[in-house]
Amino acid sequence: MKESLLPAALAVLAGLAALLAYAALASPYLIAAGFTIVLFVTLSASWNLVSGYTGYVSFGHVVFFGIGAYTASLLAVKGGLGWPAATLGAASAAAVLALVLGSITLRLKGAYFAIAMLGASEAVRVAASTWESLTGGGSGITLPNLLSPRGAFLLLGITALGTIVLTYAVAQSRFGLHLLAIREDETGAEAMGVAATRAKTAAFVLSAVPAGIAGAANAWHINYIDPESTFPILLTIQMIVMTMLGGGGTVLGPVVGALLLGLAGEFLWARFPFIHLGLYGLLIVGIVIFIPEGLLPRLMARGILPRTRRL
Repeated sequence: MKESLLPAALAVLAGLAALLAYAALASPYLIAAGFTIVLFVTLSASWNLVSGYTGYVSFGHVVFFGIGAYTASLLAVKGGLGWPAATLGAASAAAVLALVLGSITLRLKGAYFAIAMLGASEAVRVAASTWESLTGGGSGITLPNLLSPRGAFLLLGITALGTIVLTYAVAQSRFGLHLLAIREDETGAEAMGVAATRAKTAAFVLSAVPAGIAGAANAWHINYIDPESTFPILLTIQMIVMTMLGGGGTVLGPVVGALLLGLAGEFLWARFPFIHLGLYGLLIVGIVIFIPEGLLPRLMARGILPRTRRL
């Protein structure tokens, strides 16, 4: 193993050991709280893979979370599959949907892409609401207890860790440099030989897979899904704000943002149950105003952290 990869490999092993220990020892409340945190880490890191590195801000990333949840649930309930095969089906469905959507929406730029993705997410939500014979419509789908809460936490925790590793691999690769070049100047990148459309589509598909698995894990965790709770625009907003807080286009930025905002949300819910949403909203507004570039980039700019793509 190359010496430069040894710290990263040790960090991954330490993260895996921590997940296993937490899943084995934590109380049911801490398992539920931990599930929320790793859900935010997975979704923020997956959103960052495409939007943070290419600059194509998606307002509809929750569509991959939702399609993963519905695919896994239908494969389990109607297809009789166990949770491993159903979860794999969720990841595959998210990847295929990303490939189809990406071939259409990634031809757009700026606000047009953002609105197109928002529209795509709403279209899938409406389809899930109206196709009652398949999805149960507004009544949703009740799932059998295929995976315990601890098992669902561990599945999602490993997915979060895998998404971080994937982001690290992208950041260190030529592919990652191509994505950053697209973010800075897509026309210039194409002039230098970057296959922009292919790179954007690949990043889009890569970002969809963890989100699809997260949707499946959430379905196993709560044993019920419906259109309103599975395609919430608020979840996409949280992904964006968490990535902004930590720093988009970095490896650990979405992780830092998800941890800080996830823990803050849990604290506000526990201490101020009647006004926690308002306080959480004020916190988000403060982040957008005072730390628009993100914590990690600010610390790098001030010399507190080294300027490196490894972070």
